[in-house]
Amino acid sequence: MSKRKILVTSALPYANAALHLGHMVEYVQTDIWARFQKMRGHTCYYCCATDTHGTPIMISAEKQGISPKELVERMHDVQEADFKGFHIGFDNFYSTDSDETRELSYEIYRRLRADGKITSRVISQLFDPQKQMFLPDRFVKGECPKCSAKDQYGDNCEVCGATYGPTELKNPYSTVSGATPELRESEHFFFKLGDCEEFLRHWTREAGRLQPEAANKMNEWFEAGLQDWDISRDAPYFGFEIPDAPGKYFYVWLDAPVGYMGSSKNLFDRIGEDFDAWWKVDSDAELYHFIGKDILYFHALFWPAMLKYSGYRTPSAVNVHGFLTVNGQKMSKSRGTGITAREYLDAGLNPEWLRYYYAAKLNSKIEDADLALDDFVLRVNSDLVGKYINIASRAAGFIAKRFDGRLAAALPDSALVAKLQGAAQSLADSFEAREYSRAVREIMALTDEVNQYVDQVKPWELAKQQGRDAELHGACSLLINLFRILTVYLKPVLPKLAADVEAFLAVAPLQWDDAQTLLLDHAIQPYQHLMTRIDPKQVEALVEANKQNAAAAAAPAGPKVEPLAPTINIDDFAKLDLRIAKIVDCKHVEGAEKLLQLTLDLGDHTRNVFSGIKSAYKPEDLVGKLTVMVANLAPRKMKFGLSEGMVLAASGEGPGLYLLEPHAGAQPGMRVS
Repeated sequence: MSKRKILVTSALPYANAALHLGHMVEYVQTDIWARFQKMRGHTCYYCCATDTHGTPIMISAEKQGISPKELVERMHDVQEADFKGFHIGFDNFYSTDSDETRELSYEIYRRLRADGKITSRVISQLFDPQKQMFLPDRFVKGECPKCSAKDQYGDNCEVCGATYGPTELKNPYSTVSGATPELRESEHFFFKLGDCEEFLRHWTREAGRLQPEAANKMNEWFEAGLQDWDISRDAPYFGFEIPDAPGKYFYVWLDAPVGYMGSSKNLFDRIGEDFDAWWKVDSDAELYHFIGKDILYFHALFWPAMLKYSGYRTPSAVNVHGFLTVNGQKMSKSRGTGITAREYLDAGLNPEWLRYYYAAKLNSKIEDADLALDDFVLRVNSDLVGKYINIASRAAGFIAKRFDGRLAAALPDSALVAKLQGAAQSLADSFEAREYSRAVREIMALTDEVNQYVDQVKPWELAKQQGRDAELHGACSLLINLFRILTVYLKPVLPKLAADVEAFLAVAPLQWDDAQTLLLDHAIQPYQHLMTRIDPKQVEALVEANKQNAAAAAAPAGPKVEPLAPTINIDDFAKLDLRIAKIVDCKHVEGAEKLLQLTLDLGDHTRNVFSGIKSAYKPEDLVGKLTVMVANLAPRKMKFGLSEGMVLAASGEGPGLYLLEPHAGAQPGMRVS
């Protein structure tokens, strides 16, 4: 078998949220495949990184009172710990906010521009006047233009399912500040994806590039027409500034996949590998991406086109998986099934229970996998403990007690050795093709046959009979060898358990070809139990805790109340002259971003007042309303004119201003006391 050079990646986890069990499907799937390739003796590197750029990161960091860099570094450590907890064996877990990714992004951009694949034009976008930033679609909410449902995002309605542009929303507002967004123009840079259509049609149909379901999805997008891809964002933005375009930044989806290259370059520079030998056009290495079906568009269209027209090799294949459902339904915190990786680990559940269950469900198709919790408990307890571990536990004690911990020099004749060893190729084919569920079924069928042998030979009966020690020694040594072969096949799925078995057997790390050899006249260590059963109460407790956490998070925490001012007496209060005022006119103030100009009727005269409530109200909505003003506040000279008082409004730490309105019956000029 010729040795291969393989680079493997998983989708980059976004550095703005905790990893949940749905995320872990992809990383477990990829990790099994990478571990299998390494066991086969191939040079295989598994690289990943946190996806660090974009508006959500910037806003989340601001809310936490830290810089975006601090946030992504903190999340990198959190996510890395979760991955290690599930035995995800990255060769490099890096960050897209790196010098390597920046320089590679610049290089790719310059090459694409030189090849005529970059253009620019002026577009209109919604702008938050308070935060001074253009708003992504998901940061604008308002009323659906189709069904008038309130609080819908700027790209689609969750009530009626309509899709639209953010400028079509009725009564839109910024979810960042609460301000009413304005339509402003800005120059943006675009990647001319349509110019790449001929290449992409051919590439997506090449054998092995995509699964049939994914290739068919490509046809839908080709028929709809490939549109230019907006690759720039305006400041403020957390990302890489575009060369020679001050104030313009690469959209996160341009530099995020370049993070695959950046992570591998960081690794290769450390270990002395030649980066170009893996990424140049004529490289003999293989490149495989494992992704979820929701990001197929970026990985099967934009990414290969970017690579092709910037002079780099394209992926050997993009392997796509479905989503995770729990008990047949979408993951849900309210049902207690929106479980994070950390919650699972902190509950004391063995991560390899879940790795095994995922493997038993996964295949090469783009199908959703279901984590049926009752079935999870039953399958793990039956397969791993009741069948697989049972083989070692039934044989090892006799080896230790009766034969000084040493296996026999020869094994009894048995067709089982040949059968298990003969399964190596079909199992290798299944792992290679990502048909893990098929591999698990075959391994467990072999395990059943070994257990049938245990029941036939009955070592516990042999141990009671005089003169049958040699037979007992041979039978138990055979069982330990069969257990070792099964461990070879399960090692990509259960790396920690396999390491424990290697320590028990006192052998070097098992490789795939080790299934073809036997342990004879070999000393093993005293047996210690290798895996416990799942207690269903553990799973029930995890689900209940998840429900309670969700309820606590959803419950209104109550507004953060500003500390009360120092106490005053009645005489201090009497100095304030608060009056009912009617807003008879209201208009924008030219040159002022936050002010509205109010004309207030106090019953016997009018006043002019400038108020910083523009982010919360449209002028036409205020005319005719009653409010409360401080009537004896000294007039203040402003560059826009004289302000003769102050209207009262409520505000807190969150976005939003709320003008005080008296009950019906109050009249302009009435004193408030």
